Parts: sequence; C-alpha cells; structure tokens
Amino acid sequence: MKKISYLHKLFVSLITIALLTTAVTIPANAEEVDTLNINASAAILIDFETGKVLYDKNADTLLPVASMTKMMTEYLLLEAIHDGKLAWDDEYEVSEVVYHISQQYPALSNVPLRRDGVYSVRELYEAMAIYSANGATIALAEMVAGSETNFVRMMNEKAGELGLEDYEFINSTGLNNEDMGGYHPEGTAPDAETRLSARATAKLAYHLIHDFPEILETASIPKKVFREGTSDAIDMPNWNWMVSTERYAFNKDGAVVDGLKTGSTLNAGYCFTGTVEHNGKRLITVVMNATKDESNTEQLPPQAFRFLETARMFSYGLDNFNLVELFPEGYQPEETTLPVIKGKDKEVEIATVEPLNMMVKRGEEEQFEPVFVINEELLNENGELIAPIEKGTKIGYFTVEYTGGQDLGYLYDDGSVGTVDVVTVADVQKANWFVLVMRGIGGFFGDIWSSVASTVKGWF
Repeated sequence: MKKISYLHKLFVSLITIALLTTAVTIPANAEEVDTLNINASAAILIDFETGKVLYDKNADTLLPVASMTKMMTEYLLLEAIHDGKLAWDDEYEVSEVVYHISQQYPALSNVPLRRDGVYSVRELYEAMAIYSANGATIALAEMVAGSETNFVRMMNEKAGELGLEDYEFINSTGLNNEDMGGYHPEGTAPDAETRLSARATAKLAYHLIHDFPEILETASIPKKVFREGTSDAIDMPNWNWMVSTERYAFNKDGAVVDGLKTGSTLNAGYCFTGTVEHNGKRLITVVMNATKDESNTEQLPPQAFRFLETARMFSYGLDNFNLVELFPEGYQPEETTLPVIKGKDKEVEIATVEPLNMMVKRGEEEQFEPVFVINEELLNENGELIAPIEKGTKIGYFTVEYTGGQDLGYLYDDGSVGTVDVVTVADVQKANWFVLVMRGIGGFFGDIWSSVASTVKGWF
C-alpha cells in the first residue's frame, strides 16, 4: 500500500512514498495520562464502540485476576446456551467437588449447595454473575464441558480465538488453587492462579458485552435471594458496589453502571472490570490490585478503592473524549483523480465512501492530517489504474495522522478502525481497439516529435 497526503502530489506519491501498513491512531496526551495516575498495579480504559484506548497503566503485565476469571466462564456458558447445547432450565446434580467447594462459606464467596440438591442453570448463573459463587461456577463448568479440567482447556482455547494474547487460565473461578482444598483441576499446579493482563481482561469484557449483551441484565442486579422462599435461601448482594450501594454509585447525571465483574484474592488484591453507559457512549475499565489514594483521608474498607479508581477513569473518559466526524463522506484528496490506461476516460475521481468518525480528545479536533493510502497492486508500474473500472471499486483507504505525541492505539490494532474505504466515483469503460490504436500512433509520433525537438534545441 502507498501513502498519499497533502505533503505530496498524488501521482508522484504513488511511486515514491514508502509503504504504509497500518492505520495511524489518535493518542491521548501523554502528560495528562500520567497525571491521572490510577492507584493500581495495572489499569486500562477503552471506548467500547471503537476500541480506542483512552488510558493505560502497565496494561500488558500478566497479573492474577481473581474472580474476573468468571467472565470467561460466563462467555462459554452463554455461548453454549446460544448454540443450543444447554438451556436455562436444564438441571444440575451436585458433584463431590462442587459440594465441597460450595460448603466453604463464608471463607469463599458461595451459595451452599446440597449434595443431593438439583439446581437450574439459571439459578447457578445468577449466583455466579451477581454473588461470584465459586461452587456454582464450577457446577456450570461441569455442565458445559463435563469436568472443570476440560473446561479449563476450553477457556484457554477461547482466549486464543478472541485474541487475548496475555493469559493463563487455571480454573473456572479465579481462586488460587491453594484455596480449593485439593479439588483444583487436573494438570494444574496446586499453587497456581489464573493470570491475565489488563488489556486481555478488557478484551474479554469487550467480547462478553458485544457477543452476549444480556450479561449486563444480570451483572447489574443489586441484590437477589438465592432459593427464595426455601430453607436454603441466602441473600446475594452484588459485590460490585457501584450498582449495589449508594456510597459508591457513579453519580454523573444519566450515567448507568451496569457491570461487570469484581475479583479479589491475596495475590491479586482488589480488582474490578467496570462498564458505564452515558448518552450513547459506553466505556470499559479494568483495575488490578487497586490501592488507596494517599490524598484520600477517609477511613474506607480496602475493597472500596477499586471502585473509586474506576470512577476516576469513568469521569476522565466521559468528560474528555467524544466521537467526532473528522472528515465527511465523499471526502477527496487534493488531487481528486487517478490516471487510467486503456479506458474511454483517462482518469477517474476517487473519494471516501463514508465519514471518518474517531474518538477524539476535547480540543484536538484540528490536530489531524488526512492520509490517502492506495493499493499499489491495482496500479501498473506507472501508477495507473487499468480499465475497465466499475463505480465503487475500492482502491485503498483513508485515515489520519495525529500531529501530537503519545499514541495508545486500539484494543485491536488490526487496521479495521480509524479507516474508511476509498472508492472510484464513476465507471470507466475500456476503450475499443480503434481508439487504442490511434492513441498508440499519436503517442509514437508524439515521442518522435519530442525527440526531434530536444535535438534541435541542443543545437542552439
């Protein structure tokens, strides 16, 4: 692909400018990102619609994620239901492993399950998504895969399919295997713990919300009673205090926090994957091992700081970034045409097929240079298209270059965002043989005349 901008004339650029292989993205200002300084071992903030990374801190460091692991269990369960392999009213008979894990209450987050009990998929799913119940989670893993050992294999395979890159799934719950009393999955070390990077965790959350948005209906429930009306009834307050408490609710007018998953172990510290929707804009955040801001003098429980740091990222993203139409549909380069050979017309106009919309930091709308990238495989050695050419033929793409500093990129840097197609705006039919012959004759005599003229000019 060849890169064409206002700094170069279009036709010369087709031959002389270096190969452009990836779209350039919009960075956040480096100084302001550092100023945000989220109090956590790692963190990331992304725009859901575009995948634009708005803030990150140690986002590619592999760290324990605790019960945020359950987002992958939720994904595989919802996928199995979507594919018809399981149904919400399917029933589960409690295994020895699930019974022993579920009875570790309140030492582990659980709804106690009877050894002779029968539970529906929906009951177990709600216990997992709202209350992070570990025994219920393993039960669902057994229903999907036959055993948790098989399920862990599925988790790692799915992580590869989703492009998570930095991951190591050890069990379905996110517990440290040491806390499972010898019931950890076969083939995993007794002291192992699931680890992901903040970026991989955000990718998992993105796919979970994108592919199965119904997860938000359950993840946003503030409180539910498990087995309500029976002797086994147990309250299930949502561990996500941003939806279950007034103290940690995100109080921005019209904003809705509707997920997604908390996690905590001794090794992982207090973690949280959050999501908020406000005026059509959705953000996803991840904080890992969130800690107290030393400037905060309030006496708060240590698990609260993951929500305070998340609220800071929510505010930063919502207050400072907007989806902006940088260039309209039909936008053209300074040189609006490409040369055509063997056609009835000797050139054809090109333009963008849709507007270029990007997530832009406030005040930076003018800090972008338009860039047209033409697919050189469609051109001959002289930089010409070859007729016939149909209207709407894609001949490259359009993107922008940011003139500032740091570039945080996208969650997936695959060239699919921050670009729009560039197409021909008219048909160019192939010229008939007579026209081509006459052009050839004209070109022949034109070359002779040019040669003679040059020779004569040299005499004087």
